[in-house]
Amino acid sequence: MGHEKEFYIDGSWVDPIVPKLLDVIDPSNEEPVAQISVGGKADVDRAVAAAKAAFPSFSQVSREDRLALLRRILEVYDRRAEDLAQAVSREMGAPLKFAREAQVAIGRGHLAQIIKTLESFAFTEARGSTLVVKEPIGVVGMITPWNWPLNQITCKVGPALAAGCTMVLKPSEIAPLDAIIFAEILDEAGVPKGVFNLVNGDGPTVGEALSHHPDIDMMSFTGSTRAGILVAKGAAETVKRVSQELGGKSANILLPDVDLETAVTKGVAGCFGNSGQSCNAPTRMFVPADLMDKAALIAKQAAETFKVGHPNAGDTVLGPVVSAVQFDKIQGLIQSGIEEGAELVAGGLGRPEGLNRGYYVRPTVFAHVRPEMRISREEIFGPVLSILGYENEEQAIDLANDTPYGLAAYVQSKDLDRARRVASRMRAGNVFINYPAWDSAAPFGGYKQSGNGREYADFGLNEFLEIKGVVGYEAA
Repeated sequence: MGHEKEFYIDGSWVDPIVPKLLDVIDPSNEEPVAQISVGGKADVDRAVAAAKAAFPSFSQVSREDRLALLRRILEVYDRRAEDLAQAVSREMGAPLKFAREAQVAIGRGHLAQIIKTLESFAFTEARGSTLVVKEPIGVVGMITPWNWPLNQITCKVGPALAAGCTMVLKPSEIAPLDAIIFAEILDEAGVPKGVFNLVNGDGPTVGEALSHHPDIDMMSFTGSTRAGILVAKGAAETVKRVSQELGGKSANILLPDVDLETAVTKGVAGCFGNSGQSCNAPTRMFVPADLMDKAALIAKQAAETFKVGHPNAGDTVLGPVVSAVQFDKIQGLIQSGIEEGAELVAGGLGRPEGLNRGYYVRPTVFAHVRPEMRISREEIFGPVLSILGYENEEQAIDLANDTPYGLAAYVQSKDLDRARRVASRMRAGNVFINYPAWDSAAPFGGYKQSGNGREYADFGLNEFLEIKGVVGYEAA
């Protein structure tokens, strides 16, 4: 590294126009791990101008040359994998093993998938005498979050490059170090000057400047629903396209025929992964009412196996949550669950025993949760599971869909046909049946207040393309 206090603009590492520094906090000890420069509107203007100037030539680069570029990026990404893992672990608290095997690996998966997608993607289609053409949309502003930073960077930058777009990336200022390394990777791989630009900063300054900028053709945003609304409002002034992946409160329906121990245990693991900091985490578990107490006991036993500790410790399963703000929010929601009468089965308020510093949260399970409780309604973004009971399948579906969110849903059953029927009624962009493996080719995105647009593979590539109809292309 060494570029923490610089931005990557027009193929070079440059100083901010107005110097301003921000500490990056290590959530395991609450101490600064690095300092970055944060930019302002003038830095955004400079980056957008570079991207705009690069677009006419890069948009005409052949498929073969774009594939060659993406393959070089993947090669350098693999070589820098350990640097990326160390950065993610330090900046957002991911256990080092998880940073390597999940955080960095998922970014690699997206790069490999977009290469595969681009190899066979149809950019043109003949319809009679009309030629339908898919062309790059232009300059893209990208805002990415701190919880799965490389996942979101690669599933935006990869398809944007594949499409022939140019871009300005603003990563989360809470976890920006991996993005700086990623910019170094693109630089080493030979991305043409101006095609990829990086400006660090916060949402109200850099994010807002991108959203409002008249020379940005599209905003691709991942983050909270609250922030997504602000991005959309800013983008509306210039009628730019907005693709958003926002919050979630995903339901996990355990149908009566499941192996309860397996289904609950895997559901707890799905909720707690990444310290609960996943927008599509199955945080609301629905179980038959007469199995509530049995499910609660299984969940308690499962929760108690999750070792919380320092990210570098070999036996750590869950690291800290990312910040003091997140820690306080989670504590407040746990307190609300207790006050509103949910049964605290595991975990609870405060840090785990022996951890007196750092943003560590006790893996927490509530049973007998009612749908109107805050822990059932609000996105907690921590290792907190709510278990709700239902009387019949119809009620389970109604309760699961009774949320302003619609990012993901989960259905567990020994009867695959039944699970499919329930899945067809879930108002969510993804439905996962019986805890399947991750699929980098599946569309990812939400219904309702979980956003619009889709990411991953050809679905993500299409987001960065305009459709043009050339009528009379063939002689009648």
